[in-house]
Amino acid sequence: MEIFRTLRTGHDEAVKRSFDALMGGCIIAFPTETFYGLGVKYDHPAALERLSALKKRPRDKAMPLIIGHRRLLPLIAAAVPPAAERLMDLFWPGPLTLILPAKDTLSLHITAGTGAVAVRIPGRSFALSLARTLDFPITATSANISSQPPADSAEAVSDYFGDSIDIIIDCGKTPGTLPSTIVDATGERPVIVRRGMLPEKEIIQALQAC
Repeated sequence: MEIFRTLRTGHDEAVKRSFDALMGGCIIAFPTETFYGLGVKYDHPAALERLSALKKRPRDKAMPLIIGHRRLLPLIAAAVPPAAERLMDLFWPGPLTLILPAKDTLSLHITAGTGAVAVRIPGRSFALSLARTLDFPITATSANISSQPPADSAEAVSDYFGDSIDIIIDCGKTPGTLPSTIVDATGERPVIVRRGMLPEKEIIQALQAC
């Protein structure tokens, strides 16, 4: 396991090393604007399998993705409803995860057989800086064993996984208060399925204006 402390190695070097690791099928841990996440390339079967086993993640639990640009959505989403577009316009980048109809080529590790994919452009954080450099989505599942509290520091990630993680990007402690808010946009009307950092009332107001 390598630990890159951005205050020592530099932000750009950490982004470059993360990119190389993702292309090589490695698992990286990185800070988002909420907690630390675990990333692998979205279409790397062996990396997805390894990540799922590492987290002891149930097969029926989907794995969220992050992207750096909305132009990447066609890689993973079969459609983007108008209401979802409205929410993206207002709240991306930011702590809003949208559930969209998935392309049928996506791994079951990502969709869990639901026919849907969870995705967001993260708010200001290392995760956003990294995602902006990539022309593909990566996973951003929370850096913890399934059912355990999410990690808000590199030390917490290391405590969970030890040397099973290839690289940890240490940017210090994250806010670690609430996770991203999740909205299911696959139906006729979007539904909030998890309350989180983005207030529910702001989402409701945005949808009422549609």
